[in-house]
Amino acid sequence: MATSIDGILPGKLASSVSNSKILVVGAGGIGCELLKNLVLTGFRTIVVIDLDTIDVSNLNRQFLFQRKHVGKSKAQVAKESVLTFNPDVSIEAKHDSVMNPEYNRDFFKQFTLVLNALDNRAARNHVNRMCLAADVPLVESGSAGYLGQVTVIKKGLTECYECQPAPPQKSFPGCTIRNTPSEPIHCIVWGKHLFNQLFGEEDPDQDVSPDTADPEAAGDAGQQAVDHIPTMDHGNVMRESTRTWAQECHFNAEKLFRKFFHEDIKYLLSMEKLWKKRRAPTPLDWNHLPDTGELSNTKGNLLKDQRQWNLQNCVRVFAESLADLHLQSKDRGELVWDKDDPAAMDFVASTANIRSHIFGIPMKTRFDIKSMAGNIIPAIATTNAVIAGLIVIEALKVLSNNMDKCKTVYMTRFPNFRKKLLVPCVLIPPNPNCYVCADKPEVTIKLNTNSTTVRVLQDKILKSALGMIPFYTCPSYYTFLESDIEVCFGNDPFLYLLVILFLNQILKSALRMIPIPSCFTFLESDIEVCFGNDPFLYLLVILFLNQILKSALRMIPIPSCYTFLESDIEVCFENDPYTFLLYFS
Repeated sequence: MATSIDGILPGKLASSVSNSKILVVGAGGIGCELLKNLVLTGFRTIVVIDLDTIDVSNLNRQFLFQRKHVGKSKAQVAKESVLTFNPDVSIEAKHDSVMNPEYNRDFFKQFTLVLNALDNRAARNHVNRMCLAADVPLVESGSAGYLGQVTVIKKGLTECYECQPAPPQKSFPGCTIRNTPSEPIHCIVWGKHLFNQLFGEEDPDQDVSPDTADPEAAGDAGQQAVDHIPTMDHGNVMRESTRTWAQECHFNAEKLFRKFFHEDIKYLLSMEKLWKKRRAPTPLDWNHLPDTGELSNTKGNLLKDQRQWNLQNCVRVFAESLADLHLQSKDRGELVWDKDDPAAMDFVASTANIRSHIFGIPMKTRFDIKSMAGNIIPAIATTNAVIAGLIVIEALKVLSNNMDKCKTVYMTRFPNFRKKLLVPCVLIPPNPNCYVCADKPEVTIKLNTNSTTVRVLQDKILKSALGMIPFYTCPSYYTFLESDIEVCFGNDPFLYLLVILFLNQILKSALRMIPIPSCFTFLESDIEVCFGNDPFLYLLVILFLNQILKSALRMIPIPSCYTFLESDIEVCFENDPYTFLLYFS
């Protein structure tokens, strides 16, 4: 037990270390080594946050955890373990996600230094932005197998984590995934796409049905198969969504199996040009599965996930995981694929292996598929230890106010020409075009305003592409001073945004209308709009409510009756505002 390290650091630096308050984000491979290093270096006030719990697979490299800790909070157990090295340290453990709203700029401002030990880009982006907003130095790190990296991020002095665009993830042509897979990874990607089509966020780009627009399939043979089926502009067969069809057949395993592994495969076979120079797939019959033998690799001390399933076992796991996921989706709605969710992992492993068998591709173990599907690179304990040591070295430079001595340090697998495994580089200044840390951040977005909805802008561009979390500050009740329009929103910022856009861009700007108030209330939507004697204005609002609120947002405004003042005209809607639109047309 180390309880005294006096004299190791120079007096002024030792005081800075002792009086600093450190936030450690992540208590995994690097985090365990880092916490141990911090308490042995003399840091006395530490907050550690991690959402994960301890898994058996962590025990070979995350030395603060033991078998008895499996299932417990990583942050809490890490705290208890490192206190045995120095019980005089104050450590606060938070079993939570650092991306939760409570961990905002004010939370980060309380720390002298933030040390990242994360394993995903989304959380890194969030911590990077919070540190920039709070003007707190950040030491960023990461490891992948034998490779590792440590760098320092300081607002205005160095580039931030997002100054350089992320390297694009390896992708595969859609026609390869849907029509002509040739490697296990193609079938694994197809399995993940199928998961999303059935249970997750439906994306047209992740369709799993045969791609009839495949240029390789052009010609009479492939065309004959689709001549009698309606097609869309891009050439694909017009079908109802996979999820709708699955719901209609109540997610029956046999029916889904027949569609994906028999009918779709026979459909592919009709595209004869695809199979002139490659092995043709073999459709499977649910009731007459070929005998592929017993499970291989069953001998020895192999883990369950490292044993190769035979085809019969894959089909059984497919049916069981399908039923499990169907129940989950009833309770939780849309699901997000997670390699650590047993049912989700079983589903992808089984479907990928079934498809591999159909196309004559070697089947993989669940362990291998999990690594490939989750883009997992095996962690090396010694790499994590070296990276954690480098983090503390850079942290000491920051606390010494020696930012000019801080470096970005890369750990390589093989020595460079100078026979060094650790390669230090000077810190790079901020990217003036970075939309996160630039003085005047700007992003130019080009989109089709005729087809792009505000929700697509929010979800696909702001959230997904730019990693932003729209945070609208809006009133529950809003009045246009120059138009006498009052709108109640029920504290829904997205609805508020839509209504404001409509009123400003269409009514006021495009049509140059100044609405005159009367009053109209839409039940079940908390919206109250004042119109006065202008039926054309009301007509426009009805269009807005039908096309945006009702159609796009699935809201159901229900007016029952409307009277035009000074006109003795009363229009009843029978709970359908669109009838008024038809009447006025």
